[in-house]
Amino acid sequence: MTTDQLITKQQQTKPYGKFKDIEVWPGRPYPLGATWSPAGVNFAVFSEHATQVDLCLFRRESPNKEAYRIQLMEQTDQVWHCFVPQLETGWRYGYRAHGEWNPHVGNLYNPNKLLIDPYTKAIDGTIDWDPAVFPYPIESSDPERYLTMDEADSAPFITKGVIIDTSYDWEGDTLLETPMHDTVIYEMHVKGLTEQHPEIPKELRGTYAGLAHPVTIEYLKNLGITAVELMPVHHFVQDSHLVDKGLRNYWGYNSQSFFAPHADYAAAGRAGNQVNEFKDMVKALHKAGLEVILDVVYNHTAEGNHYGPMLGMKGLDNQAYYRLVEDDKQFYMDYTGTGNTVNMVHIRPLQLVMDSLRYWVTEMHVDGFRFDLASALARGLYEVGKLSTFLDTIHQDPIISQVKLIAEPWDVGPGGYQVGGFPVLWSEWNGKYRDSVREFWKGDSSGVADLAYRLTGSSDLYELSGRRPMASINFVTAHDGFTLRDLYSYNEKHNEANGENNRDGETHNNSWNCGVEGPTDDPEINRLRLRMQRNQLATLLLSQGVPMLSMGDEYGRTQSGNNNAYCQDNEISWFDWEWTEEQTALHAFTRTLIELRRENPVFHRRRFFNGQKVTEKSIGDILWLNPTGHEMTAENWADGNQRSIGMILNGEGMDEYDERGRRIKDDIFLLILNGYWEGVDFTLPGVKEYTRWELLMDTHTSEVPVDKLFLADDTFSLGARSVYLFRLQLRKANQTPEGKRKVTIVDQVRKLLQMIQE
Repeated sequence: MTTDQLITKQQQTKPYGKFKDIEVWPGRPYPLGATWSPAGVNFAVFSEHATQVDLCLFRRESPNKEAYRIQLMEQTDQVWHCFVPQLETGWRYGYRAHGEWNPHVGNLYNPNKLLIDPYTKAIDGTIDWDPAVFPYPIESSDPERYLTMDEADSAPFITKGVIIDTSYDWEGDTLLETPMHDTVIYEMHVKGLTEQHPEIPKELRGTYAGLAHPVTIEYLKNLGITAVELMPVHHFVQDSHLVDKGLRNYWGYNSQSFFAPHADYAAAGRAGNQVNEFKDMVKALHKAGLEVILDVVYNHTAEGNHYGPMLGMKGLDNQAYYRLVEDDKQFYMDYTGTGNTVNMVHIRPLQLVMDSLRYWVTEMHVDGFRFDLASALARGLYEVGKLSTFLDTIHQDPIISQVKLIAEPWDVGPGGYQVGGFPVLWSEWNGKYRDSVREFWKGDSSGVADLAYRLTGSSDLYELSGRRPMASINFVTAHDGFTLRDLYSYNEKHNEANGENNRDGETHNNSWNCGVEGPTDDPEINRLRLRMQRNQLATLLLSQGVPMLSMGDEYGRTQSGNNNAYCQDNEISWFDWEWTEEQTALHAFTRTLIELRRENPVFHRRRFFNGQKVTEKSIGDILWLNPTGHEMTAENWADGNQRSIGMILNGEGMDEYDERGRRIKDDIFLLILNGYWEGVDFTLPGVKEYTRWELLMDTHTSEVPVDKLFLADDTFSLGARSVYLFRLQLRKANQTPEGKRKVTIVDQVRKLLQMIQE
């Protein structure tokens, strides 16, 4: 049955004054939001403490002039609702909530302020930061001005929800469900990637349609990634303090709606067409075999703290939607550094987030989520823990539990750093991977013990809780911080363009300028910087776990030392499609490494290494070597000055099976990392007469494969600060000198193990 068939037609008993010409029925409390059908629109909005809620309707041709104000007479389970028959798509709407104005108890009801529906599927308009947008007299000099209610009408200055038809022809599209251990993530910005692309029509650049353009998809496919992780696409607000400076919120971590795609990224306009354009983008990416992961910001909203504006949830039910200070509810618990924290302890905000997640999976076909400041969502009363209602609800949900779940496992509150602390089903941005790898290549004296954990999937963080290497999202750089090129071009941040006197942004970056701050004409320094970028890319893409590449690092994008470009919606942040010869070579190097990873399962195992022999005639699945070519000793591991290490990855000994139960086998690789500032002699292990090591990669060059053979048991000279990858060449039947038996692969592998351990 359709919505209108389930509703009994009934005129409201209370007159609506001059708006009495519009017909209104009782409607239903579910689903929440504005649900369109050919018969009309059902409106439902939650407010526990309001005494009255009004629905305000605006014609599409006059979006700032209120056409109807309808008092909602029906309330069911704290949900206010009505049905307006024959109402068409394209109408704009919002709510006004009446009730107590008493900031000390957390009630901020102010019917002068138009409020966005938390469940709206599309948003039109841009906030005009008029004083009326704030619930209190913002221009007052009184420091406690937030205690006084402002009576100016905010409707002409605020965004509105748009009534849309959500039906869409997906043409058989479904979620891709790429196994996590096979995933390579590309963190990117919808606008930034295509805003300067010369082959995309100008009107499509920087939009969902631009991302879906064939030349964009071809670039992503050619690079070899399997999933795009889109920086926030929930509709977000342009912050007033940035607007005053002539800047814009570029990153988008300032949500106004958890359902509506950001309207500025739509070439099709703001009348609800942005929803279908987003779906077109997802469908096109799926056809190319690329998953879509959303970076979602459920931990806070754009309404800020007690000095912030009133845009929606603050006016509908401040006590329910936000975590307030228990002893004085005029103030907000701020675990996010943005002024407020969404109250995931309350059933209705929890329902809002879960409904949003299901919507993006079932209606928008996204394949997974990266949760910004996920610790703030997982907090119980105060602490982060597995008793969190949010985590329990996720695990019990038959839809959300089946997609990719990635946590940013920290917030700014006490006990908020939870790397390794999330349960099974979750992967995590591994901040310890980033820090350890950066420290190693910077040259800090910390040895290689921690690095070894990071290279092999961080079993110290994830194995004891029953998780696997794919729990670790490995990254060296992300949107927040230096780009990879800048990591080796700057010792200090250079955020002057942000207008905060360079006070913003992280000061501890583990970066190294290689001798000169910023750009230089010194060819030796520029060669070193390129090698350091290749070192990091090789480390990232050859580590166990799930690699995440930050947009533009594959060719050496720079932000001129800005490590907090959240407000730089310009060439500082955008992808530059005009590359130098060196950048083209770096891109080819990255692409080839991703291909090498994809073709060799030993680099993306499903299980952790165990170091044990599979049979008596094989070596273990991993062996660690010091420069003598022998197995690492306890003294080597404890040596803080140890800066060179080799690891043999034995694909022959993989205890891995495919979906048909067949054992997976791969080649035997030797990966060597030399973090010393000088060259090091390294003895290649093996049987000199019968085995060879094929050099596939040397980060002194961007050429892969290097295509050179070296004898086992010979000394190989490692260059300063470099990575090498070898593949063992074992002949199937090598004839020994006359009169002696043949040496088989098993013989050679056993001899290899013997020589390493001697």
